[in-house]
Amino acid sequence: MVELSTPVKWLLRAVALGYVFMLVAWPVALIVQQTFADGLTTLSDTLADPYVANALRLTAVIAFWAVVINVVFGVTISILLVRFEFPGKRLLSALIDVPLSVSPVVVGLALLLVYNGRTGWFGPTLESLGYQVIFNGPGMIMATCFVALPLVIREVVPVLTEIGDDQEQAARSLGANARQTFLRITLPSIKWAVVYGLVLSLARSLGEFGAVKIVSGNFTGLTQTATLVVEQKYQNFEQEAAYATSFILAAASVLCIVVVSLLRPKESHS
Repeated sequence: MVELSTPVKWLLRAVALGYVFMLVAWPVALIVQQTFADGLTTLSDTLADPYVANALRLTAVIAFWAVVINVVFGVTISILLVRFEFPGKRLLSALIDVPLSVSPVVVGLALLLVYNGRTGWFGPTLESLGYQVIFNGPGMIMATCFVALPLVIREVVPVLTEIGDDQEQAARSLGANARQTFLRITLPSIKWAVVYGLVLSLARSLGEFGAVKIVSGNFTGLTQTATLVVEQKYQNFEQEAAYATSFILAAASVLCIVVVSLLRPKESHS
């Protein structure tokens, strides 16, 4: 390892802190400043707006279901990738990272082409059965699930790899079935990885914009999420409402991260 001189170390720290400050801290601080420039008036007025309140509720519902789905399937896929060998394993692992490299707008358009009620592959059939996907909650949840898919898996897979399967094999040798082994051995070992993946997935779900805008139709008061409200308010020269809504979204994500960081045992490495 190359030993750096003290001035170089301080320079690197200053560059890193300056980069984070300019890219993250300063813009977020300006949002907070604009939100509370008039005390709590802007925030209270924004929350009193029925369209904003409806958008926040809708965002919470979509994020909740997206997180639940991603946690269930994320843990399942993680176990599949780490504990089993099967044809196409590398392909599956590569496909998991697709949401990180593909624009969310492309994802929304793809869902539109597949589930559109008029011209989609499955849309007409589903609508004939009474299920509307596009311009409705299911499509918005699907889009949100897609963009947040890798976050749980990429937290859980390294932990599963690190802990190995010795304890699981011991449990099975003592007569434990698959369910007992998962609940008593596997899940406790990966719980903090799951929690961190859940928090990251929640933050990503709350902030999704592109894919949701395509599949929701952005109908005010019906399928408009909080991020879409921010765009509409800002374009309509209602900057205060846009700042306040942005602050609520950012505060929810940061609060989750802070709470998890405080609750996580310091001695835990999983």
